[in-house]
Amino acid sequence: MDSQTIGFMPAVELAELIRTKKISPVEYMSTLLVRIAELEPTLNAFAFLAADQAMDEARKAEAAVMSGGRIGRLHGVAVTIKDHSDTKDMPTQHGSKITAGDQPVNDAPLVERLRAEGAIVIGKTTVPEMGWTGVSRSPLTGITSNPWRPGYNAGASSAGAGAAAAAGFGPLHQGSDGAGSIRMPAHFCGIFGLKPSFGRVPNYPASAADMTTHNGPMTRTVSDSALMLEVMAGPHFLDYTTLEAGPTNYLARLRDGVKGKRIAYSPDLGFARVDPEVAQLVKAAAARFTELGAIVEEVSTPWAKDGPELIRFFWSAHLTSLSKYIPRWEVEMDPGLVACIRHSKNVSVEQYQEMRYRKLDYVANIHRWFQDWDFLLTPSASVTAFPAEKLMPDHWPTHPWDWIMWAEFSYPFNMSWNPAASVPCGFTSTGLPVGLQIVGKRFNDLGVLQAAAAFEQLQPWADKRPQL
Repeated sequence: MDSQTIGFMPAVELAELIRTKKISPVEYMSTLLVRIAELEPTLNAFAFLAADQAMDEARKAEAAVMSGGRIGRLHGVAVTIKDHSDTKDMPTQHGSKITAGDQPVNDAPLVERLRAEGAIVIGKTTVPEMGWTGVSRSPLTGITSNPWRPGYNAGASSAGAGAAAAAGFGPLHQGSDGAGSIRMPAHFCGIFGLKPSFGRVPNYPASAADMTTHNGPMTRTVSDSALMLEVMAGPHFLDYTTLEAGPTNYLARLRDGVKGKRIAYSPDLGFARVDPEVAQLVKAAAARFTELGAIVEEVSTPWAKDGPELIRFFWSAHLTSLSKYIPRWEVEMDPGLVACIRHSKNVSVEQYQEMRYRKLDYVANIHRWFQDWDFLLTPSASVTAFPAEKLMPDHWPTHPWDWIMWAEFSYPFNMSWNPAASVPCGFTSTGLPVGLQIVGKRFNDLGVLQAAAAFEQLQPWADKRPQL
């Protein structure tokens, strides 16, 4: 098979072909690595590419197939890991010169689980410095380009994961999401990304951002994300916040649909600015759920009005833990990160606690509101891709660090722990992807996957590929 066919082949199909000896893991991996070698100079999706190691693992995978050894659910399938997740055999550098070359001694639990099912980790994908922004660049690795338009933002912080998925660098890519960092790259790159319910996938080492960081899959198809989530999910002793229940069989139940479900649609959460073409595509996508038998209604979201003040307070306050690096490293740090850190330099413990009480009320109001709805549909982000050297598109207001202005739809559900996904819903007149966000009740990860799969069947997207 040619490298494009191999690169874009879904994991559910690839794993079966490897299991039945119709594709050699060695031939698969060597072909995939050729594709990456050809395109990576343009995209820059990898902070660390482990090509030789991947080939060694592919040879072991092939030997296991031929000898009748144990075959896991992802046996021989390539996967990338975000450069915030620990890997014992590859550096974890967080997109920063401060932590360049750092080498963990253990795999993160999700990495252990992927490897235990036979997945082959081919490298670490790029992130902005310390994951602070939604723009795909860092002082350590430079710009990661959007495959649909080189030089443009691929979204972040799971920047390289989004670009790699869109470019056909294998089927499975792990992301993490503290304010939209799975859903924003999915939106900008035209792929599927799921932020599961908080605690669904172990998060260790844990973030200090008041339990808002979620790990999840980034793929080209909903089925691949369902399979990847099954493998990563479940309780783990190192993360006391993981959910007690193990993962359900997401993949087998994807086709249950949304017939009879009550779906709320909000174009702007009552306050967000949205570019007209994004708004138009999302509105049209929301309306299509009626074709699937759902009841769709445009609604108000009174709980949303407090979100902007809360996120800007906590986003900056949580980054103040990095202030200790400024005296030594400022000239080599992202200036936006430095500005964001300094914004909260005078915040007191009393102020923090008062805002945290407000946040808990905000979260409770979200869950009360969801008692009347099965799902909420919104834009995944307000804008399409723009030049990655910028923090904001040219037609938006400038600010030293506030990229959140175009990302008002994602962070509420990091605070509230609801599952939320971005599904591709069309392209602008200039050929840039747009994502529709699907939010479910807390713990209803299966429902979000089912809603996404129903829309995917109605309006497929995986056949649409950037011309690289």
